[in-house]
Amino acid sequence: MLRELYPFVEDSFSRFPSQSNIYGLCQAGEQELLAATLKGKVVCFRYQELQQKIRPVAREVQFTYIPVDAEIVSIDAFNKSPPNRGLVVGITFIKDSGDKATPFLNIYCDYEPGSEFNLESIAQSCLNLELQFTPFQLYHTEVQCDDGGSETVFLLSGHDQRIHPLQGGQLWMSNASLHQFEEQPVERLFPELQQLPSNVLWLDMLSLAGSRRLSAFGCQNGCVGLALVNQTGPEVLQSWRVQFDSPISTVLLFPLSCQTEPHQPSVEMKGYNLLVTSTIEMAVVYRDVQECGLSRSMYLSESDQWDAVLCALVIDLDFDGQKEVLLGTYGQELLCYKFHPAGSGQFQLQWRRSFKSPLLSIIYLDLTGDGLKELAVLTLKGLHILQHSLTSTADLVLERLTQRVSALTAGSELEPQKDCALCFHTEC
Repeated sequence: MLRELYPFVEDSFSRFPSQSNIYGLCQAGEQELLAATLKGKVVCFRYQELQQKIRPVAREVQFTYIPVDAEIVSIDAFNKSPPNRGLVVGITFIKDSGDKATPFLNIYCDYEPGSEFNLESIAQSCLNLELQFTPFQLYHTEVQCDDGGSETVFLLSGHDQRIHPLQGGQLWMSNASLHQFEEQPVERLFPELQQLPSNVLWLDMLSLAGSRRLSAFGCQNGCVGLALVNQTGPEVLQSWRVQFDSPISTVLLFPLSCQTEPHQPSVEMKGYNLLVTSTIEMAVVYRDVQECGLSRSMYLSESDQWDAVLCALVIDLDFDGQKEVLLGTYGQELLCYKFHPAGSGQFQLQWRRSFKSPLLSIIYLDLTGDGLKELAVLTLKGLHILQHSLTSTADLVLERLTQRVSALTAGSELEPQKDCALCFHTEC
């Protein structure tokens, strides 16, 4: 069913020594992935030139201060905000000491010039923090500083229904002068994340114009929260909540554009949207949340037919300017939905693809450096790399070049002295 629309071919599969989880995959730099397994292993995946061919390579990275008996819970990475340089990697894990399980957060970064992006060197430079709660998602986002710049921070949610040291998770900010990470009061930067109703399983944030941001969170008790925040202050301008009947697996904020007529340019729809997936119910998209909050819901039909939805992504897969919604399920299916604006507008299932184990996480990035992104799908068994079909992509490029040439030819006939596209003069 719907397989004829499936746009990918599988390029590689890397089997891991033990299974991962929904927090176990992140992008590290431009062309690398880090995948963490429950038995204390971190695998770096990338493409590199071997014997004059670009080949996939998966190798274990030895991050210090992670015991061999540790269970890794979550991993995340980001590049430091300018003018600073370097990759920062955060890993949470639980160390089993026999009679007691102790959770930790390790933060890795290297400040030596020339080593800021060297993963092997970064893995040896560790700040080890003991936690007083079981960690869940490790997430990073940018916040505005008092000097007008921005700083990237980690947010860590936990089982204690708090953002440490206040309510709901843990926050650490890079301090360049101390070469250290310091815990910050969460109400000073994220007042919308106070007084949470339950343990936060997933968090997403989106920066807006005018020093504002949208923050969304999904909880273990089924509560979804959304807030519009003025980052100057900061101050919560508006907040909304809605209750589901099952734990929330993902929340994802995104803009949406669509084509009203074939071959017409995409038109950006007003405002931003919120995708919410849960472990039992159908996935739902709330439209124009900046203006309407959580009042305009649109369900994704059949999204509850393949067990729990564990991961989601919103990207433009067919290069038409309109983003598709991807859902990965415990029932081993990858589902793709596309928005159709005709009538009242709805998301329709475009295609689905079966895997041999449950899907845990999905990331879309250019691993090969050729300008065409790959889809990385983390499952219980390992990492699948899916590439766009080169035949169909080449056909699309030729079609669009033909259209562009035709448009330029028609324009030159109407305006024979139109400025040159290369040198911006009327005559070359």
